[in-house]
Amino acid sequence: MDFKKLRQEFDISPVFIHTSYLINLASQNKSLLNRSIDMIVQELNIADAIDAAYAVLHTGSASGDDPGSARQRAVSCLKEISEKGQWRARLLLENTAGEKGDITSKIKDIAEIMQEIPFTLVSGICLDTCHAFSAGYDISDDEGIEAITDEIDKYIGKNNVRLLHFNDSKNLIGAGLDRHEHIGEGKIGSIGLKKLLNHSFFADIPVILETPKKAEDDDMRNLSVVRKMIKN
Repeated sequence: MDFKKLRQEFDISPVFIHTSYLINLASQNKSLLNRSIDMIVQELNIADAIDAAYAVLHTGSASGDDPGSARQRAVSCLKEISEKGQWRARLLLENTAGEKGDITSKIKDIAEIMQEIPFTLVSGICLDTCHAFSAGYDISDDEGIEAITDEIDKYIGKNNVRLLHFNDSKNLIGAGLDRHEHIGEGKIGSIGLKKLLNHSFFADIPVILETPKKAEDDDMRNLSVVRKMIKN
């Protein structure tokens, strides 16, 4: 496969894929749950086909329902998936932004799901900085960064943080809106993002940017900003 050749050529490892945003393991609709289960199985098959190590998953939304009950639906779905096969790739649960119906915007919420799922299926989390800020974690200063790292360590474990989605936020803390911004141009800001990026807790964790792209040079511009943060 061309992808595998290019991966070797550019020494890219580990490889992550992101599962479809149509997946919703929190839905009360049985048909949607079944389709979501099938889609995750397909995503894991794809991950294995390209030798990806992880597939990042948003568990879904349960607007109008009790979040605890919705998380149990997600647990049931993931257990069912674990019984359908075995894959080399593992799922990573991503924290969400606290929008209406979100069931994994808090670290404890993610841990509640993870503790019931085999490690052979779900082996950690992807921490998204914009989502964390929007969900109420003030990662713009030292105190807030220490608070979220302590919470992760307590409920999930430092070694289970596999990926960092590194983004600024268009909205204020606790806004409950998933709106990414260019690095250093949002409400988290350069100071907080630089401190988080260089914090020992996140040492050696892969970083992926999910910043806006309206102009051709936006990606390179954001990458340049991040690389300067690491060097300085």
